[in-house]
Amino acid sequence: MKKIRTTHAEQVVPLKRIEGQIRGIQKMIEQGDYCVDILTQLHAVIGAMKHVETNVFKKHLQGCVAGAIKGKSEKETRQKVDEVIALLARFKKG
Repeated sequence: MKKIRTTHAEQVVPLKRIEGQIRGIQKMIEQGDYCVDILTQLHAVIGAMKHVETNVFKKHLQGCVAGAIKGKSEKETRQKVDEVIALLARFKKG
């Protein structure tokens, strides 16, 4: 199956922001900051990561999966659909 390449370059900026947030949380822990403040920052990072995850998944559906569905290969379409189903099942476990 030919893989369609999708770029996710626009996700670098939010990932760098998340990286900075993680360093900030490490510093908070080292300084012995209040638990609730640390948890609040952790929750913000989790939300930001979910946002990046959603954007990457959306692009996969709009690019890679849609391209396979529009293609002429029924086998490739079936493989992409199965791939998405397996991915969603893996996400559900997490």
